[in-house]
Amino acid sequence: MEKDFKVLKLDHIGIAVGSIEEQLRVWQNLPGLKMIETKEIPDQKIKVAIFNLGNLHIELIEPLTATSSVHNFIKKRGEGLHHLCFEVDNIDTALALLKDRGVRLVDEKPRTGAWAKKIAFIHPKSMGGVLVELSEH
Repeated sequence: MEKDFKVLKLDHIGIAVGSIEEQLRVWQNLPGLKMIETKEIPDQKIKVAIFNLGNLHIELIEPLTATSSVHNFIKKRGEGLHHLCFEVDNIDTALALLKDRGVRLVDEKPRTGAWAKKIAFIHPKSMGGVLVELSEH
């Protein structure tokens, strides 16, 4: 019998922005949202501002360079929804099974994300045009 994986929850929503500094004026005014931190992730060429909303996070994602995938995203589609992230119980199993099932992956192996979590992305062409991130805490 094939081992499966389980989606545990919607972990966060990633929003691509040209400037976190400019967007903070808007996002910090929403009642109930609390900014946790802002940090750079050099290997992904991005800066993120992370807001807490109960069991869900909102990430504002700013490209640090013109070679960042987020820069290319904004250039092509404009600012806005970048990805949905789902926490899974076993990311290695998830990636192997999704690949076996013909799902197109951006990452075939997990890498380290913003919170030192294991993360990997599923290509939007396999998810109805939505970039999906998987994470394992």
